[in-house]
Amino acid sequence: MTAPFPPPARPPARGARADSPWIRRWSGGTAPRFTLICLPHAGGSASFYRPWAALTPPEVELLAVQYPGREDRMADPGSADMGELTAAVADAVAPLLDRPYALFGHSMGSAVAWELAHELKRRGLPGPRRLFASGRAAPGTAVTGQLHRQSDEVLGGELARLGGTSREILDDPGLRSLILTAVRHDYRIIETYRPAVREPLSCPLHVLTGSADPELGEERGRDRAGGWADLTTARTEVRVFPGDHFYLTPRRREVVATVLRRLDPSLTTGGAHTWPSTP
Repeated sequence: MTAPFPPPARPPARGARADSPWIRRWSGGTAPRFTLICLPHAGGSASFYRPWAALTPPEVELLAVQYPGREDRMADPGSADMGELTAAVADAVAPLLDRPYALFGHSMGSAVAWELAHELKRRGLPGPRRLFASGRAAPGTAVTGQLHRQSDEVLGGELARLGGTSREILDDPGLRSLILTAVRHDYRIIETYRPAVREPLSCPLHVLTGSADPELGEERGRDRAGGWADLTTARTEVRVFPGDHFYLTPRRREVVATVLRRLDPSLTTGGAHTWPSTP
């Protein structure tokens, strides 16, 4: 049974998807019933979620956030901190909340998703139907360091450890420089981020992790919820997939299927049309 979606405040009129450099629209039929907004990991881009489009039915509009300083936004200045980043993302998604929606964030993106949910609430806009937090402990409990201050060699070694960047890219000086610039910027944001104490959210939280994620460590491995259960008054569910920090790449079909089922049990992967859900 899905959580009831509260009567929303009236959002601004829906604008064209090309209006904002922050949003990429990867799928969606002519009259989708849900919106799934995806937030990338540190150093990641909106295109990380593009393969999900082939698995997303027409009932779901798949949107991904494009942070500045990468891909087609290479020349755009980065955000100063988490607050500035979240405010800019909120500005971009505010016109797109005219139907039930969910937030999905991987690694740093999970913290951005949580901050975004609170910022939208502060603005009197509809909250997410569900929040999916992948690959990171909850804001305020996640262990942070000073990697953004380290050398390129150390930072490149961290990427290799997490497994999300191919060795070919790390061995190419030009590509390596571009990747590390974005990664260093995002690591600075997440490593200097100190979340404020807030009232819990009211939507269900779904925690997704890889069974061998080095980011969680042994202690976190025993407590996969990683503090997320304290951040909502609704249910918190944990789903563990085989794999490391980037488990969601080889397990893409399973991850998308899990998200769709939690969003609405009638939804299926593969782009097939489904019957309407029972009110």
